[in-house]
Amino acid sequence: MAVPYSQLSKEELLKLKEEYEHVLKYYKDRGIKLDMSRGKPSVEQLNLSMGMMDVFHSESDLKCEDGTDCRNYGVLDGIPEAKRLLAEIAEVQPEEIMIFGNSSLNVMYDTMARAYMYGIFGNEPWCRQEHVKFLCPVPGYDRHFTITESFGFEMINIPMTPTGPDMDMVEEYVNNDPEVKGIWCVPKYSNPQGISYSDETVRRFAALTPAAPDFRIFWDNAYSVHHLYEDKQDIILEILTECKKAGHPDIVYKFTSTSKITFPGSGVAAIAASPKNIAEIRNFTRIQTIGHDKLNQLRHVRFFRDVYGIQAQMKRHADIIRPKFEMVENILERDLSGLEIGTWTKPLGGYFISFDSLDGCAKAIVQMAKDTGVTMTPAGATFPYGKDPHDSNIRIAPTYPTLTELQTAAEIFTLCVRLVSLNKLLEEKAE
Repeated sequence: MAVPYSQLSKEELLKLKEEYEHVLKYYKDRGIKLDMSRGKPSVEQLNLSMGMMDVFHSESDLKCEDGTDCRNYGVLDGIPEAKRLLAEIAEVQPEEIMIFGNSSLNVMYDTMARAYMYGIFGNEPWCRQEHVKFLCPVPGYDRHFTITESFGFEMINIPMTPTGPDMDMVEEYVNNDPEVKGIWCVPKYSNPQGISYSDETVRRFAALTPAAPDFRIFWDNAYSVHHLYEDKQDIILEILTECKKAGHPDIVYKFTSTSKITFPGSGVAAIAASPKNIAEIRNFTRIQTIGHDKLNQLRHVRFFRDVYGIQAQMKRHADIIRPKFEMVENILERDLSGLEIGTWTKPLGGYFISFDSLDGCAKAIVQMAKDTGVTMTPAGATFPYGKDPHDSNIRIAPTYPTLTELQTAAEIFTLCVRLVSLNKLLEEKAE
């Protein structure tokens, strides 16, 4: 059984350090170049959707079910069959959804920009309000925080718990501070921890009584169908339904896409919201565009047909990435269990594993891994402004490398965790 490093003598720590530095030199001498910085699908996953390239040919009927020629202008909301398909993924009704381009991140940015420039439901635009705050569950998705930061909002850390954001804090801020205009949420298999919100958490979100009339929940349901196991799947309550039940139908924007279902660069994204919200979004969107890529919408529908086609596709994705998650988890367990120098999540879905090192070690671990040939998400990226107050959280993205590459990367990572932790403990003993 492993002995915690904190219980070892200085001499024992130095002996381990010398041994690990020798192994680290071996890896450096191999000239390894591996990238685990983003949660990208692997080539094998992308190949699952290559059949989409065969859906159309020069003689194809390119009219959607209402007779619209998808090669031409028009259809602002999205073609009917695409709205139905994306509504099934989002667990809403087709009339509650609008189809956009390939990126849900783009839709989130535009949604933020509309509120910033024009306001929501006739309220003062956020750009004209003296101070705007946004709640950010942490650790969280770095690109969410980058959007909010780009508009100059004050971002407030909300700690994540095993059931979702700390709802006592969320309610305190939202219900009492009119400067709080929104909160970012990844409610299912959250980025990076893989946490899914409990029923109580979803209901408490729906029951919020915001002090700001223009408050909105930005509900990024990026991993709604991204399960790793067929027999172990997280299920969460549908937020629009719960908001209606609570009498607050308008406080949420829900985002979804096929980005990690088909091709991330050529997916279909959508926003789901109340009819009143959708009407407002439509009024602004009609100025911005005459319509999005209907051929791509039609291609997706004809490739999948319905949500059952999506589910079959996601089982194939799971078969590819599940062994990668399990390999990383096994290496973490083998190399770090019992040493008391780190903890990690074991998600049932999504794209990431969240690792927490000893305080003050994350940046050094990520830098040492990079120097050894493994590029990871920058330490601190999972917090607003890139500032992790404990310098401890690291996002592990297992999906893109091959299994062989991933094994090497995970072994280098755990080696760096051990070496940096030893250095920290040696420094403490020297004080």
